[in-house]
Amino acid sequence: MVKLRQVEVLVAQRKTVAEGARAIEVTEATSYRWRSEYGGLKLDQARRLKRLEQENGRLRKVVADLTLENLVLREAASGDF
Repeated sequence: MVKLRQVEVLVAQRKTVAEGARAIEVTEATSYRWRSEYGGLKLDQARRLKRLEQENGRLRKVVADLTLENLVLREAASGDF
């Protein structure tokens, strides 16, 4: 969020997005991606979004593990191993 804000300040000072991105040592594409993802969010909202994304990733992994375990148990129960 801080780096995104730095790019916004540089752009407001009539620098290009590419120059702003170079100043904070990220690519121009990264700065555009950050802007589309976090633009307009307050710091606490961005932190909450990041936590929710991490929790979502953890839950997806749990579901994948349980699905795999379920398939193995079904296969073992049917005797096709």
